[in-house]
Amino acid sequence: MARVRGFPENGELVVCTVKSVKNFGAFVSLDEYDDKEGFVHVRDVATGWVKYIRDYVREGQKVVCKVLGVDSSKGHIDLSLKAVNDHQKREKIQQWKNEKKAEKLVEIVAERMKISVDKAYDLFGNELLEDYESLYDAFESAVADTEAFLEDYEGAWIDTFLEVARENVAPPSVQIDGILEMTSYAPNGMELVRDALLKGIEAADGADVEITCVGCPRYRVLVRAPEYKEAEEVLRDVSNAAIGDLTSKGGTAALKRESK
Repeated sequence: MARVRGFPENGELVVCTVKSVKNFGAFVSLDEYDDKEGFVHVRDVATGWVKYIRDYVREGQKVVCKVLGVDSSKGHIDLSLKAVNDHQKREKIQQWKNEKKAEKLVEIVAERMKISVDKAYDLFGNELLEDYESLYDAFESAVADTEAFLEDYEGAWIDTFLEVARENVAPPSVQIDGILEMTSYAPNGMELVRDALLKGIEAADGADVEITCVGCPRYRVLVRAPEYKEAEEVLRDVSNAAIGDLTSKGGTAALKRESK
């Protein structure tokens, strides 16, 4: 196996497969740690009294657990199911799926380069794992900012890695929105509002921005960007430009952020 991992850290969330269920707890294998065995005591299966443990876990089930303690000398890993909420579970499962996909992509790179998977990890995989939180993050970064990636890495593997990344990984992105309330009582008020919104689009400077009317005088500004900080900056620039243009012509305008 190209990737061999030691033991998880206390507090870490891990994806597990339930191997056997007893009245006193469940034995699981840790999918991300070479199927090392862990144990979930019945008191850590669910909040409150657990009358029938099989109401909560069953053999073959994928679960997300929190690491309570690790004794690497004895190979003991104590886990908790009840310490993981639904949001954490969904997020962890998605991360796990992404990493499984990334491992497959490394195999594709190795196949195209006509080298073994072990050699691929020696060439670039292990280095990327040191630099990024996960292999998938490395593939995403390569797609999102190829120029920066090329500044950090070089080697015979680069071209094939980028090729595989572009074919299989979409650039990471976030989406935010806000409501512009735009009012003008001038005879040509609608035209002034339209011009102000166009000024906002111009201020986006090519960023991914969409403005739609959700019922006058409300206009939704939708911004997509690689990360939240950039998206917020674009939304600020767009709204400031639109608001500034309309108020300079006697209208009123404001940006409203709707709570989710």
